[in-house]
Amino acid sequence: MTDKDSPSSTNAVLVLGANGKTGSRVRTRLTALGVPVRAGSRHGEPPFDWNDRGTWAAALDGMHAVYLAYAPDLAMPGATAALETFTARAAAAGVRRVVMLSGRAEPEALECEEIVRDSGPEWTIARCAFFAQNFSEGIFAGELRTGTLTLPAGPVPEPFVHADDIADVAVAALTADGHDGQVYELTGPRALSFAEAVAELGAACGRELSFTSVSRLEYIAALSMRGVPGAEISLLDYLFGVLLDGRNSRPADGVRRALGREPRDFAEYARDVAVSGVFSVTARGKSVGARAYN
Repeated sequence: MTDKDSPSSTNAVLVLGANGKTGSRVRTRLTALGVPVRAGSRHGEPPFDWNDRGTWAAALDGMHAVYLAYAPDLAMPGATAALETFTARAAAAGVRRVVMLSGRAEPEALECEEIVRDSGPEWTIARCAFFAQNFSEGIFAGELRTGTLTLPAGPVPEPFVHADDIADVAVAALTADGHDGQVYELTGPRALSFAEAVAELGAACGRELSFTSVSRLEYIAALSMRGVPGAEISLLDYLFGVLLDGRNSRPADGVRRALGREPRDFAEYARDVAVSGVFSVTARGKSVGARAYN
């Protein structure tokens, strides 16, 4: 079933990762536009599970387009094999358009992009690195509510991208012509170190929030002590140990190219977080339970 209308509608969209930071926003926007949406998740109807290929055919049936967000990350072992099979099945099922969430400057993600490009349907690539929402909706949030955040991240700046901008670009590419064959590098308009980002969040929320930089070994040990699964630790170590070397520090023009406007600034995100109260004193100790890289 779809969120609205029949799954056989000519413009129906399968949104993978429909409950994630970007997928949920894409799903909401498409539904508001009257586009029939099928939620691609383990709890969807029909369900979709990247680890159960038997669920893929029913999820793809009748779909015109797909928002392709691979979980847990394109850098994980098995991602290329999964995408090769999935995109072949999507093309065979009649999917005409694929919009892919990709990783910025990740060699593994580039390999996955080639699979999507060669699969047959029209394609658009949205390359992103760290989301601004990682601080309030991801694995960082629980720790940051206590007043501090500890990560293996030094002074290298990151142009954190707003998840709403990712969703706006994805919806435009899913529903309008002119985006076929485009690769959009999506970032915020300025780069901040993690320490600067945490300080901006604290200033906006009227609460002292601090950042501590540690070594990768110290971070891995702390995650292990907290019982974080080994595969998740390996991925986080990769994200911080490889991608935060300055390769993504320069802001890109993908949002402007795709939408004709400037990207949302981190300050706007910080103001929204302040209004939400997610880092208020009364919110301390609550768990979000979302991964940092979805």
